Amino acid sequence: MKALKYILLLLLIAIIGFSIYVAVQPNDYKFSRSRTIEAPISVLYNKVNDFKEWPRFSPWMEQDREATINYGNKTVGEGASYSWSGEILGEGSMETLNTVEDSKINQKIEFIKPFEAKSNINWSFEPTPEGTKVTWGMEGEQDFMTKLFTTFTGSIEAGTGPDFERGLFKLDSVTQAEMKAYSIDVEGVTQHSGGYYLYKTTSCKLSDFQKVMQQEFPKVGAYAIANNITFAGAPFVLYEKWDEENNAVIFSTCIPTNSRIISNDSEILTGQLESFKAVKTILKGNYDNLREAWDKTMDYTNNNNLQIVEGGAMLEVYPTDPSRFPNPADWKTEIYIEVE
Repeated sequence: MKALKYILLLLLIAIIGFSIYVAVQPNDYKFSRSRTIEAPISVLYNKVNDFKEWPRFSPWMEQDREATINYGNKTVGEGASYSWSGEILGEGSMETLNTVEDSKINQKIEFIKPFEAKSNINWSFEPTPEGTKVTWGMEGEQDFMTKLFTTFTGSIEAGTGPDFERGLFKLDSVTQAEMKAYSIDVEGVTQHSGGYYLYKTTSCKLSDFQKVMQQEFPKVGAYAIANNITFAGAPFVLYEKWDEENNAVIFSTCIPTNSRIISNDSEILTGQLESFKAVKTILKGNYDNLREAWDKTMDYTNNNNLQIVEGGAMLEVYPTDPSRFPNPADWKTEIYIEVE
């Protein structure tokens, strides 16, 4: 009997000691994971800020593909929400509390089943030379039952951190795939309306074309703005000479105008394109795909026995401004080759 009392006393002491050990564990937790992704900040921010995009990179939704997702009346920005219910995921909801555009997103996540808990989710987006550093963090308080649970199963960070890493990896993969998406549509023969334009002609190596072109356009645009000249359409490049053998290109960066402009700058000139018959191609996607778009346009002219006008107009028109459309997949380029 004494032995039994002694055993019970030891057991009671052990329980009390264990309870004290659990109770003195930290009352809160905070951790984060980061990944640098080669993509513009706004592309990543907009994807995370839209709950309808989450099934594409959420590490939890891929674990329970049969889970039911219900979206709130708003899915983007402050007040956006969604909830889930699944055999593996249990039940819960998430809400966006506040945002700072292209910088931060703060959210609240609430678990209902298999256990009740609340946490704060924090995202940050920082520019780096390599792209955008995306940080996904989580923090909250630990009651006694949570402390007891993590004593046996490991810390919340140990259990959730790898999921965050997986989610950031998927966010990277999905974003890269989206940014590389493109399409080329050779629309066929059309009539280009022509018109007046301001232009600046320059030459460079073919390998430097994109860089030099991006440097030259602002010069023509700045002249037009400084002289209150209205843009009559999208900017375009007029190719004067493309010489692959000598790795050289001569081209003009052009801004269309409503009328003939007499320029007072020796480098900024006025030109005019007469209306001309052309084969038109539309590239939607990164400019890296322009070579393929030009090749397909040339193939179309050959396959349809169309004669390219020697010394005729060859244009690239840029209807979308990359500063307003950060995702290259949204960029649009129109190609025109003058034909007889």
